[in-house]
Amino acid sequence: MTLLELILVLLIMSTMLAIAAPSLRGFFASRRVDDAATQILALTQYARSQAISEGVVYRLNFDTRDCTYWLTAQKAGVFEPLETELGQIYTLPKDVELELEDLDEKDKDVFLAFTPHGLVTAGVVRLIDRSGRALEVSCPSVTESFSIIESIAKGGRYVSR
Repeated sequence: MTLLELILVLLIMSTMLAIAAPSLRGFFASRRVDDAATQILALTQYARSQAISEGVVYRLNFDTRDCTYWLTAQKAGVFEPLETELGQIYTLPKDVELELEDLDEKDKDVFLAFTPHGLVTAGVVRLIDRSGRALEVSCPSVTESFSIIESIAKGGRYVSR
């Protein structure tokens, strides 16, 4: 190979990458919504199993203003952050919007509750990316588990696909 051929190949590859770059940016943005939904789902599963095994009420708390969420456990009648890595405050990516439906509220706190009897708050945590794609971490009844469902906007409401 000559130096001229090598330069020509690099020029062609850089042109192809420049053409593909805008579509890759959208791919990574949608992955952030998927990752956040998966993380919330994992926290719901952990909270439910720990509530049952420890006999303690757990909460997955949400702050819609700051787009944050975190786990707490009831100890001596007060909900305290967990003293493990899962007790940290998680923040949604900047381009992800948070909507909550049918969650419990008490003193301006919004949360999903997990009881030692295996019951949970039946509610919906909706994550919407900037393109309008929505993922719902939802539980249809107090005895079922949470799952991730993709939904679309129709007439000002979100419906499952």
